[in-house]
This record gives sequence, C-alpha cells and structure tokens, in this order.
Amino acid sequence: MTTKRSAGLLLFRDSGAAGLEVLLGHMGGPLWERRDAGAWSIPKGEYGPEETAVDAARREFEEELGLPPPEGPYLPLGEVRMIGGKLVTIWAVRADLDPALAVPGTFTMEWPPKSGRTAEFPELDRVEWFSPPLARTKLVVSQIPFLERLSELLKNKG
Repeated sequence: MTTKRSAGLLLFRDSGAAGLEVLLGHMGGPLWERRDAGAWSIPKGEYGPEETAVDAARREFEEELGLPPPEGPYLPLGEVRMIGGKLVTIWAVRADLDPALAVPGTFTMEWPPKSGRTAEFPELDRVEWFSPPLARTKLVVSQIPFLERLSELLKNKG
C-alpha cells in the first residue's frame, strides 16, 4: 500500500504591532461548518508520484485559495505523519495576502449522507490571519508541529 502524500504552504507575516501571524483556512463543507477549534488547516492537498512536493504545495495553494502562490524563498518545515497515515510536507513562505481576495475551490460530496444527492462545497469557507498562540487553538491538532517548527526557525534566524 502506498502512503498518501500531501503538501502545502504556510504563509506568515509580521503585522507590526500584532507581531507574527500565519494564514489558515477553515475547512469547508457541512462536516466542519459548526466547528472552530481544530477545524482550520494549512492550505494543502494530495499529490502523486508524477509531481514534486513543492510543485504540489504551490498548485494546492492556488486550488484552495484561488490565488497564485507567493514567490519564495520557501522555508522547509519538514514532514508530519497524520493520524490516518498520510505524510504531509509543508513550506513556510513570508507573504502578505488579503483573505477577502480568496476564491476557494470546491469539492462535491453526497449530502446528506446516503441520500443519493450530491452537493458542491467550498474547500475552505474562510481564510484568516492568526497569531501563533491563537492558531494553535484553531489548527487541526496534527498540524500544530508545523507552527512550532516555524516559530523555532524564525527564532534561530534572529
């Protein structure tokens, strides 16, 4: 069995008085609409062997936010194995982006379950900037290590 792989970009900025902020997306669809804590994600998505991880991260950023990915440099934050076994690779990139400009891609799923009807939902229904402490409370738990790695990387760069 091949391991599923996913890649993404974690945007960060220094917003002056507010300090460091990271850009997260709230997962779309009916399963997440009433959740907040643990319902936000780094823009990312799956890729296959025909694509490099960094190319997939850039493509997925554009698919999920409807905006071109920022230019680098891309700072590698490494990999984390998710609870379900998927291997996620993330790069951090310094960039500023107005969340109001995001035009998220969509996905189709059967809803309600076992109804035989399909509906289309946004991949992300909100995109917002958060301070790292607040982002920790919002992010899917398995992605928190990427926040910690970003903080460590920026601290070491001085």
